[in-house]
Amino acid sequence: MTEQLVYRILLISIFITATIVFISLYIVTAPYGRHFRKGWGPTIHARIGWVVMEFPAILVITLTFFLGDRKTNLIAIIFLAMWLLHYAQRTFIYPLLMKGGNKRFPISLISFAILFNIVNGYINGRYIFFFSPVYSISWIIDPRFIIGILIFFTGLTINIYSDYILRQLRKTGERDYKIPYRGLFKYISSPNYFGEIIEWLGWAIATWSLPGLAFAVFTAANLMPRAFSNHKWYIKKFTNYPKQRKALIPFIY
Repeated sequence: MTEQLVYRILLISIFITATIVFISLYIVTAPYGRHFRKGWGPTIHARIGWVVMEFPAILVITLTFFLGDRKTNLIAIIFLAMWLLHYAQRTFIYPLLMKGGNKRFPISLISFAILFNIVNGYINGRYIFFFSPVYSISWIIDPRFIIGILIFFTGLTINIYSDYILRQLRKTGERDYKIPYRGLFKYISSPNYFGEIIEWLGWAIATWSLPGLAFAVFTAANLMPRAFSNHKWYIKKFTNYPKQRKALIPFIY
């Protein structure tokens, strides 16, 4: 079996898995964060869990870069920097800044996340740094690259700022949840998820690749049901929760 065949199988598997995950998470809410509950096997501290499950995305994309033949290609380097910017924040900074005491994370979910990050990092990195037609320097002025970059960094900013707003709701040592009102929380319950979906949509456009599209589709499939569950949770917990607020997309959903 050739690497290209394995690559195609893994790429297709992301789209299939996204469909399964999308349907499943509307039926059963993933048990972490505010939705944590017992019965999902052994757990570890959430901070450690985030580092363990996200680090493979950094490791694999870096390996594909150095094993590829685009190490001096400017566009490839920009894509690597974009990927590492997101995952360095998600792997190291986000867990370090977490509040809420001794939150736990099921090892079963961490295992699935590790597998996904390995496969996703491989199909994206291997495409950009080896399988794809070489991104010429002219790609830097291509509308797809420019629009994709703008969307990516808009999503990244929304994601990070929304997480910041959530952290500011709690003082050190507090565990109770509160209603956020700042930023896009005025319109939706999960702007952090909205930002991440936008971010990887921008990635798909900037790379103009099927692996990028697969990542964007999976991100939406994973986070849309999560946002819906968060929205229902807020409404159930707070009788004064803003009625005009949507789950994920302002004024729509």
